[in-house]
Amino acid sequence: MKRDTTIIEAGRRPEWTQGIVNPPVYRASTCIFERYQDLRDGVKDPDAGLFYGRRGTPTHWALREAITELEGGAGTWLYPSGMAAVAGAILACVRTGDHILVTDSVYEPTRFLCQGMLRDFGIETTFYDPEIGAGIEALFQENTRLVITESPGSLTLEVQDLPAISKVAHAHDALVLLDNTWATPLHMRAFDLGVDISVHAATKYIVGHSDVMLGTATANARAWPKLKHGATQMGHTASPDDVWLALRGLRTLPVRLKQHEASALKIAQWLQEREDVDQVLHPALPTAPGHDLFKRDFSGACGLFSFTLNRGSYDTIDAFVDDMRLFKIGFSWGGFESLILPTDPARVRSATKWQAPGPLLRLHVGLEDPDDLIDDLAKAFDRYNRLLNA
Repeated sequence: MKRDTTIIEAGRRPEWTQGIVNPPVYRASTCIFERYQDLRDGVKDPDAGLFYGRRGTPTHWALREAITELEGGAGTWLYPSGMAAVAGAILACVRTGDHILVTDSVYEPTRFLCQGMLRDFGIETTFYDPEIGAGIEALFQENTRLVITESPGSLTLEVQDLPAISKVAHAHDALVLLDNTWATPLHMRAFDLGVDISVHAATKYIVGHSDVMLGTATANARAWPKLKHGATQMGHTASPDDVWLALRGLRTLPVRLKQHEASALKIAQWLQEREDVDQVLHPALPTAPGHDLFKRDFSGACGLFSFTLNRGSYDTIDAFVDDMRLFKIGFSWGGFESLILPTDPARVRSATKWQAPGPLLRLHVGLEDPDDLIDDLAKAFDRYNRLLNA
C-alpha cells in the first residue's frame, strides 16, 4: 500500500478495534489472570498479551504497530515525551565507560543530558560538526558505542549525510540514533539510510494539536532487543489517553503535513526576497546548505525552518516578536498554530562556531492562510526596521 493508505490502516486490527473505527482507550494498571497457569504463561512472555498496564494495552499496541509499519522497523516503544524517548534510547545503548558522538546541532535538552547525567554516569561525549559526513571516522575511539544524529539539525537545519555516517559507525560496531521528528515517519526512510534507532517527539506533528506530550523510538532488528530491554527496565510507558490522541492525529498527518510544507515554502521564498534577511535556513530551498542531501534523503518537508536577520541583536528583537498577531512566541512546534522563537545557536555550540550578522528566528508555520502569516511578518519587519532606523 502507498504511505497515505498505510497511515489510515496501520494498527487497526479488528481484535483491538472491536468493530469500531478507532481502538478504544484501554486504561489499565492491573490486568486479571483467570488461572494461575495464565499468570505463569504471562511471566514467560509478558508481551504476548495483557500482562501489566505499564507493558501496554491494545491502545498502545495500535500506535506501536502503526509507527513500526510506517518507519519500516522491527519494533516501537512509547515514552511520556520526546525527550524521554531520546534519553531512554541512549541509556538503552550505552553504559559506564562508553563514548558517544553527538551532532553539534542537536536539540538543546539532548546536549544537556550528555553534559549532565551521562557525564555523571561515566559516559563521555564528543560533539561533532553536523556536516562532517564520512570524516566522522577520525573521531571514533575504541569505546565509541553510539552516534547521535539529527537531520535537519535543531535551530539551524543542517542536513546530515546519514548513509556516510552510518557506514563508518557500523564498521566500528556502533549504533546510529536519529532524532527524526522534523521529517516525521512520512518524509524520511531512516532505516534505509543506515539508522538503527529512529526517535520522534510525537508531541509535535504526529499528535498535531499541541495538547499531548509523547515520544516514540523505533529500532531495526539489530537494535530492537536492546531498546525494548532498556525501556522495560526503566519502566517507560505513556498514558493511554495521550496515545489515543496520537492515533487520532496520525490519521490526518499526510494532509496536515502537505499544508504545513506548502505554506512554509511560500513564506521561506518570500523571506528570501527581503533585503533585511541575511539567510533562510530551509533545506528544501535550492540555496540552503545541504539541499542536495535533502533531495536525496527526504521525500518532503514540514513547517519548521529558521532565518537570520542582517542586522540588529537579541537585545532589540522584542520589537519584532512582541506584537505579532498570528505567530506566537513559544517552544515546541508541529501543532496547527504558527510559532516564532528568537534563539541564539552560538550558546549551544562547542564543535562548531555559529556566526550571523543578526538574530536567528525559528518559525513554525501552522495551518493559517499563508498570506495572513506573511502580513504578520511584514508588520514585524516594519516595527523592527523603524526601531533600528530611529
